[in-house]
Amino acid sequence: MSDVLVTSARAEDRPAIKFLKRLVSIYVGGYHNVNIVSPCTVPSTGPAILVSNHVSSLDPVLLQWACPRLITWMMAREYYVPGTRWMFDVIRIIPVERSRRDLTATRAAMRALDGGHVLGIFPEGRLARDRNIGQFQTGVAMLGLKSGVGVYPAAIEGTMRDQGMLEACLFPQRAQIGFGPRVPLNPGDVSREGIERATRQIQDSVRALLARVR
Repeated sequence: MSDVLVTSARAEDRPAIKFLKRLVSIYVGGYHNVNIVSPCTVPSTGPAILVSNHVSSLDPVLLQWACPRLITWMMAREYYVPGTRWMFDVIRIIPVERSRRDLTATRAAMRALDGGHVLGIFPEGRLARDRNIGQFQTGVAMLGLKSGVGVYPAAIEGTMRDQGMLEACLFPQRAQIGFGPRVPLNPGDVSREGIERATRQIQDSVRALLARVR
Protein backbone atom coordinates (compact mmCIF):
# COMPACT_ATOMS: atom_id res chain seq x y z
CA MET A 1 0.00 0.00 0.00
CA SER A 2 1.28 3.47 -0.88
CA ASP A 3 2.42 5.68 2.02
CA VAL A 4 -0.09 8.35 1.12
CA LEU A 5 -2.94 5.87 1.46
CA VAL A 6 -2.09 4.97 5.05
CA THR A 7 -5.05 5.95 7.22
CA SER A 8 -4.73 9.11 9.28
CA ALA A 9 -4.99 7.08 12.50
CA ARG A 10 -1.98 4.94 11.51
CA ALA A 11 -0.05 8.00 10.35
CA GLU A 12 -0.54 9.68 13.71
CA ASP A 13 0.68 6.55 15.49
CA ARG A 14 4.03 6.60 13.71
CA PRO A 15 6.90 7.17 16.20
CA ALA A 16 8.32 10.01 14.08
CA ILE A 17 4.97 11.79 14.06
CA LYS A 18 4.51 11.35 17.82
CA PHE A 19 7.99 12.78 18.34
CA LEU A 20 7.39 15.80 16.08
CA LYS A 21 4.00 16.52 17.66
CA ARG A 22 5.67 16.46 21.06
CA LEU A 23 8.26 18.95 19.84
CA VAL A 24 5.50 21.18 18.46
CA SER A 25 3.68 21.00 21.81
CA ILE A 26 6.80 22.04 23.70
CA TYR A 27 7.75 24.75 21.19
CA VAL A 28 4.34 26.39 20.96
CA GLY A 29 3.09 25.78 24.47
CA GLY A 30 6.36 26.69 26.14
CA TYR A 31 7.63 29.49 23.91
CA HIS A 32 4.65 31.27 22.37
CA ASN A 33 1.47 32.66 23.92
CA VAL A 34 -1.41 31.24 21.88
CA ASN A 35 -5.09 31.54 22.75
CA ILE A 36 -7.57 29.14 21.16
CA VAL A 37 -10.76 31.18 20.80
CA SER A 38 -12.81 28.21 19.56
CA PRO A 39 -11.54 24.59 19.46
CA CYS A 40 -10.73 22.53 16.40
CA THR A 41 -13.86 21.30 14.62
CA VAL A 42 -12.17 18.77 12.33
CA PRO A 43 -13.72 15.28 12.84
CA SER A 44 -11.71 12.85 14.95
CA THR A 45 -11.57 10.35 12.08
CA GLY A 46 -11.92 10.39 8.31
CA PRO A 47 -10.88 12.92 5.67
CA ALA A 48 -11.31 16.66 6.04
CA ILE A 49 -10.06 19.87 4.44
CA LEU A 50 -8.85 22.60 6.80
CA VAL A 51 -8.60 26.12 5.32
CA SER A 52 -7.20 29.24 6.94
CA ASN A 53 -6.06 32.77 6.27
CA HIS A 54 -2.28 33.13 6.09
CA VAL A 55 -0.32 35.77 8.01
CA SER A 56 3.11 34.20 8.63
CA SER A 57 5.38 31.20 8.16
CA LEU A 58 4.50 30.17 11.72
CA ASP A 59 0.84 29.53 10.84
CA PRO A 60 1.10 25.80 9.97
CA VAL A 61 2.89 25.06 13.25
CA LEU A 62 0.34 26.94 15.36
CA LEU A 63 -2.62 25.36 13.59
CA GLN A 64 -1.10 21.89 13.95
CA TRP A 65 -0.55 22.55 17.66
CA ALA A 66 -4.23 23.44 18.03
CA CYS A 67 -5.50 20.47 15.99
CA PRO A 68 -5.47 16.90 17.45
CA ARG A 69 -5.29 15.39 13.95
CA LEU A 70 -2.14 15.29 11.84
CA ILE A 71 -2.46 17.87 9.05
CA THR A 72 -1.08 17.16 5.58
CA TRP A 73 -0.20 20.63 4.31
CA MET A 74 -0.10 21.84 0.74
CA MET A 75 2.93 24.13 0.63
CA ALA A 76 4.61 26.29 -1.99
CA ARG A 77 7.46 24.33 -3.55
CA GLU A 78 10.01 27.12 -2.90
CA TYR A 79 9.82 26.36 0.84
CA TYR A 80 10.64 22.71 0.19
CA VAL A 81 14.41 23.23 0.59
CA PRO A 82 17.41 21.27 1.94
CA GLY A 83 17.51 21.39 5.74
CA THR A 84 13.73 21.23 6.12
CA ARG A 85 13.00 18.59 3.51
CA TRP A 86 13.50 15.65 5.89
CA MET A 87 10.78 16.97 8.20
CA PHE A 88 8.43 17.80 5.32
CA ASP A 89 8.90 14.25 4.02
CA VAL A 90 8.05 12.79 7.45
CA ILE A 91 4.77 14.72 7.70
CA ARG A 92 4.15 14.23 3.95
CA ILE A 93 3.93 17.85 2.87
CA ILE A 94 2.50 18.24 -0.65
CA PRO A 95 4.69 20.75 -2.56
CA VAL A 96 2.81 22.99 -4.97
CA GLU A 97 4.18 24.85 -7.99
CA ARG A 98 2.51 28.26 -7.68
CA SER A 99 3.53 29.56 -11.11
CA ARG A 100 1.17 27.21 -12.93
CA ARG A 101 -1.73 24.83 -12.45
CA ASP A 102 -0.07 21.94 -10.60
CA LEU A 103 -2.01 18.78 -11.47
CA THR A 104 0.54 16.58 -9.70
CA ALA A 105 -0.15 18.38 -6.42
CA THR A 106 -3.91 18.15 -7.02
CA ARG A 107 -3.70 14.39 -7.55
CA ALA A 108 -1.59 14.03 -4.39
CA ALA A 109 -4.19 16.02 -2.44
CA MET A 110 -6.99 13.78 -3.68
CA ARG A 111 -4.99 10.68 -2.71
CA ALA A 112 -4.45 12.12 0.77
CA LEU A 113 -8.21 12.64 1.15
CA ASP A 114 -8.89 9.14 -0.19
CA GLY A 115 -6.52 7.88 2.52
CA GLY A 116 -8.53 9.58 5.26
CA HIS A 117 -6.12 12.42 6.00
CA VAL A 118 -6.73 16.03 7.01
CA LEU A 119 -5.58 18.27 4.16
CA GLY A 120 -4.43 21.77 5.18
CA ILE A 121 -4.65 24.62 2.66
CA PHE A 122 -4.04 28.38 2.73
CA PRO A 123 -6.31 29.40 -0.18
CA GLU A 124 -4.85 32.91 -0.48
CA GLY A 125 -1.78 31.23 -1.95
CA ARG A 126 0.60 33.65 -0.24
CA LEU A 127 1.01 35.69 2.94
CA ALA A 128 -1.54 38.47 3.41
CA ARG A 129 -0.31 41.87 2.28
CA ASP A 130 -2.42 43.68 4.87
CA ARG A 131 -5.04 42.91 7.52
CA ASN A 132 -7.61 42.00 4.88
CA ILE A 133 -8.04 38.45 3.62
CA GLY A 134 -6.76 38.10 0.07
CA GLN A 135 -8.82 36.57 -2.73
CA PHE A 136 -9.14 32.81 -2.27
CA GLN A 137 -8.02 30.61 -5.14
CA THR A 138 -10.65 28.19 -6.45
CA GLY A 139 -8.61 25.02 -5.96
CA VAL A 140 -9.85 24.32 -2.45
CA ALA A 141 -13.48 24.62 -3.56
CA MET A 142 -12.79 22.25 -6.45
CA LEU A 143 -11.26 19.69 -4.08
CA GLY A 144 -14.19 19.93 -1.69
CA LEU A 145 -16.83 19.68 -4.39
CA LYS A 146 -15.20 16.84 -6.33
CA SER A 147 -14.33 14.74 -3.27
CA GLY A 148 -17.42 15.51 -1.18
CA VAL A 149 -15.09 15.90 1.82
CA GLY A 150 -16.04 18.50 4.43
CA VAL A 151 -14.29 21.87 4.38
CA TYR A 152 -13.62 23.39 7.82
CA PRO A 153 -12.50 27.02 8.33
CA ALA A 154 -9.82 28.28 10.69
CA ALA A 155 -8.58 31.80 11.36
CA ILE A 156 -5.34 33.06 12.83
CA GLU A 157 -4.07 36.45 13.98
CA GLY A 158 -1.10 37.60 16.02
CA THR A 159 2.14 39.48 16.43
CA MET A 160 3.87 37.30 13.81
CA ARG A 161 1.99 39.18 11.06
CA ASP A 162 4.34 41.12 8.75
CA GLN A 163 7.44 39.43 10.20
CA GLY A 164 9.95 37.49 8.15
CA MET A 165 10.17 33.71 8.32
CA LEU A 166 13.00 33.62 10.85
CA GLU A 167 11.63 36.41 13.03
CA ALA A 168 8.19 34.80 13.23
CA CYS A 169 9.63 31.45 14.27
CA LEU A 170 12.61 32.47 16.43
CA PHE A 171 11.00 35.13 18.61
CA PRO A 172 8.09 34.61 21.05
CA GLN A 173 4.72 35.53 19.51
CA ARG A 174 1.21 36.16 20.77
CA ALA A 175 -1.52 34.67 18.62
CA GLN A 176 -5.24 33.86 18.53
CA ILE A 177 -6.67 30.88 16.68
CA GLY A 178 -10.27 29.92 16.01
CA PHE A 179 -12.02 27.08 14.19
CA GLY A 180 -15.50 27.07 12.67
CA PRO A 181 -18.15 24.55 11.63
CA ARG A 182 -18.17 22.73 8.31
CA VAL A 183 -18.92 25.00 5.35
CA PRO A 184 -22.26 23.95 3.76
CA LEU A 185 -21.20 23.29 0.17
CA ASN A 186 -23.09 21.54 -2.63
CA PRO A 187 -20.90 18.50 -3.44
CA GLY A 188 -20.75 17.49 -7.07
CA ASP A 189 -21.52 20.92 -8.51
CA VAL A 190 -18.24 21.53 -10.32
CA SER A 191 -19.65 23.99 -12.83
CA ARG A 192 -17.83 27.31 -13.05
CA GLU A 193 -20.65 28.99 -11.14
CA GLY A 194 -20.68 26.23 -8.53
CA ILE A 195 -16.94 26.50 -7.93
CA GLU A 196 -17.04 30.28 -7.70
CA ARG A 197 -19.99 30.13 -5.30
CA ALA A 198 -18.24 27.57 -3.11
CA THR A 199 -15.07 29.66 -3.10
CA ARG A 200 -17.05 32.67 -1.84
CA GLN A 201 -18.70 30.55 0.85
CA ILE A 202 -15.35 29.28 2.10
CA GLN A 203 -13.79 32.74 2.06
CA ASP A 204 -16.78 34.29 3.84
CA SER A 205 -16.61 31.62 6.57
CA VAL A 206 -12.92 32.36 7.21
CA ARG A 207 -13.54 36.11 7.14
CA ALA A 208 -16.36 35.85 9.68
CA LEU A 209 -14.22 33.64 11.91
CA LEU A 210 -11.29 36.05 11.71
CA ALA A 211 -13.56 38.87 12.93
CA ARG A 212 -14.35 36.74 16.02
CA VAL A 213 -10.70 35.86 16.59
CA ARG A 214 -9.69 39.51 16.52
